[in-house]
Amino acid sequence: MNRRRFFVASMLALTAASLRPPKAIASAKCQARPRLALIIDDIGFSRKLAHEFLDLKIPITYAVLPRVLYTLDLAAEIHQRGHEIILHQPMEPIRSNLDPGPGALYVDYPPERIENILDVNIEAVPHAVGINNHMGSRFTQNQEKVFKVMDVIKRFGLYFVDSLTTNRSQAYSVARYMHLAALRRHFFLDIRQDPGAVCFQLSRALFYARHHGYAVVIGHPHQATVQGLQLFLSTPGAQSINWVYVSQLIHPALT
Repeated sequence: MNRRRFFVASMLALTAASLRPPKAIASAKCQARPRLALIIDDIGFSRKLAHEFLDLKIPITYAVLPRVLYTLDLAAEIHQRGHEIILHQPMEPIRSNLDPGPGALYVDYPPERIENILDVNIEAVPHAVGINNHMGSRFTQNQEKVFKVMDVIKRFGLYFVDSLTTNRSQAYSVARYMHLAALRRHFFLDIRQDPGAVCFQLSRALFYARHHGYAVVIGHPHQATVQGLQLFLSTPGAQSINWVYVSQLIHPALT
């Protein structure tokens, strides 16, 4: 075991021991095997990195960008290998210098244009069973436009995951108000692109899942994210996780 692996494994063990609650206050739900749903965003630009995540051999929900170089090829391959696919829908960020990419939704678009863009994007990502937002820190704050998005998602029978790129997002609350199958992201894995930091975020997600039953985590196609996942999968805590697709959290009968 190299020094980094030893350090991270020791850190995880100490964290788990220090944060473990007294048995008297542990609920029955917390005693169940924790479920972790991992979403990898921004799929569509790199075949090589997508393949590295596929080689991890754990259930992963892949969020595929519409209208980029390998959208169709990777959606077909990921589906063929038995994994879950969702549309990674670009939406307007607060920072105007950031480009969300092709097929993005903007707050100044009329409802008809939002509907048309979503129709095209959903058709552009074969086998998608859900949607999450790419960027969208400005768009998801606009309740009126979010209602229109959820109308389209509901028409297609898809679920929605709020990536929570802003704590002012209205997306999850609107989805639930409309009785849409929906979840929220709990942790980003790779704000710091360092394997040790990714591993530590996974340990936080595991702790959360132990006390809430499940956690939804989002990573991105970076080498550091793959390496952090590999590192975490070698720790004892990873063996206690029930890795699931997002749809299995929304539809418990599938677990």
